[in-house]
Amino acid sequence: MIRVNQIKVPLSHRQEDILYKTAKILRIAPEKILSWQIVKKSIDARKKPEIMVIYSVDVHVEAQDKVLRGCKSAQAQAVTTKPYRFPKAGEEPFPHRPVIVGSGPAGLFCGYLLARHGYKPLILERGRCVEDRQKDVERFWQNGVLDFSSNVQFGEGGAGTFSDGKLNTLVKDKYGRNGEVLRIFVENGAPEQILYEAKPHIGTDILCRVVHNMREQINAWGGEVRFETQVTDLCCQADQITGVVINSGERIDCGVVVLAIGHSARDTFEMLNGKQIPMEAKSFAVGLRMEHPRRLIDRMQYGTEENPFLPAASYKVTAQTSSGRGVYSFCMCPGGYVVNASSEQGRLAVNGMSYSSRSGENSNSAMIVTVTPEDYGDDSPLAGIAFQRKLEEKAYQIGRGAVPVETYGDYRQAVTGQLPEASVINREYPDFVPAVKGACQMAAVHDILPDELNQALVEGIDLIGQRVAGFADSGAYLSGIESRTSSPVRIIRDKTGQSRLRGLYPCGEGAGYAGGIMSAAMDGMTVAEKIGMRYQSDAQLRGKNCPSLNDEKTLRLEPVEKNS
Repeated sequence: MIRVNQIKVPLSHRQEDILYKTAKILRIAPEKILSWQIVKKSIDARKKPEIMVIYSVDVHVEAQDKVLRGCKSAQAQAVTTKPYRFPKAGEEPFPHRPVIVGSGPAGLFCGYLLARHGYKPLILERGRCVEDRQKDVERFWQNGVLDFSSNVQFGEGGAGTFSDGKLNTLVKDKYGRNGEVLRIFVENGAPEQILYEAKPHIGTDILCRVVHNMREQINAWGGEVRFETQVTDLCCQADQITGVVINSGERIDCGVVVLAIGHSARDTFEMLNGKQIPMEAKSFAVGLRMEHPRRLIDRMQYGTEENPFLPAASYKVTAQTSSGRGVYSFCMCPGGYVVNASSEQGRLAVNGMSYSSRSGENSNSAMIVTVTPEDYGDDSPLAGIAFQRKLEEKAYQIGRGAVPVETYGDYRQAVTGQLPEASVINREYPDFVPAVKGACQMAAVHDILPDELNQALVEGIDLIGQRVAGFADSGAYLSGIESRTSSPVRIIRDKTGQSRLRGLYPCGEGAGYAGGIMSAAMDGMTVAEKIGMRYQSDAQLRGKNCPSLNDEKTLRLEPVEKNS
């Protein structure tokens, strides 16, 4: 197979334009290309307004070596790709089926792989199924009545379900897990372009359907998912887990428990701490959601506000402050909404969300600053949770239960004492108002964070504004508090993936080993592999052939035929 990189075409290109440009680079006729497949697509907006689309394409041709010698182009080279492979099963028999606690990306993908390979996992989810969860969340945004077991943080799909659905990651991946996660998403209803887009996303609306389909497939493979089932205790004997107790009082016997509880399961962290499961406080980040008009962000990135061939623009910005703290954007939501993401009484947290179309009037991102255990004022493993809760209590009080919002000009004046400059946003976008899911009101957002963090955010945003015209505009909106960026706790595990309590596998973002949908899903796959390498599957124990272990076609994406 030959990979051809840096294929530049205009925004208004057709599919056959990619094929013809590829053939031109290879110096062959288009009909000589037997099949081809897009492997990467990105937008090049460096030379505004001349914006180009850049592709990398894998092609199959006859006499590949001869074609490579003839084209003499650094854009083309021979490549070999290996499909993701689940490891060969171990020899140890399972005394009971594996139990997975949590159905966020980590638990869902761990369960998906184990089910596909014959292990028949039992997934226990404290919240409701995604269909009911959607209704509960919408009801909360409309009337403010919070369901503590079914909300933006808890329920099938995890906290990432009500987000932008970003599927890019910085995790280095030599085993093919990243591509396999995307392939599984497509297998369950996501659009195929996520396989090759440089910054793939699917949005909350599509992600909900994909999560539902994955659950149905797990059930079809012999697994089971139970909702409104919270693990309240662990049973153990001689440092080996022997079972879990759920909220109904039932004990479920098991020798393997995957702990994929998510970053907001604070009561579960307290239970684990009481059981003396080794944990430690870790750094995470806190900050505020910053909103701009979507058209302004489009103009910043593309040089134009209206182009039917361009998606809503995204950005990623960072700044190093004089205090040594880094300020950076997180979970950017083009054409999206700020959402009330609370999960506890008397405490308020926000997040960002987009639908697949990204067609909202505003774009937002969390502007956050890193905090470390030294900031918590306590050496407890759960000190970071206490730190989060204090900020969330302030946000709730300041907003009187609604999401508190403040213009950046007012926020900056309160922090620095300097009067705000005239707002370009107010002049050019007079209809710009906060786009918030849930009740919101103007309030003193500057009173939520400690002074040191407020100072860092202002300095960081101003530095970014010097590089990106309009970013630090006084008319932008800030809302808070963004406190659930990642887990403030790490549950210690060894190279086998297990806690000191053997058979307990801490997994995903809540355990402190991931940050986002993709990395959490990949960590869930990693834990599934470690379990698979140790134990025999139910199918093997019964002497049955498991097609998913042997059918190579289920693990390989077939190339796109030319002109398709």
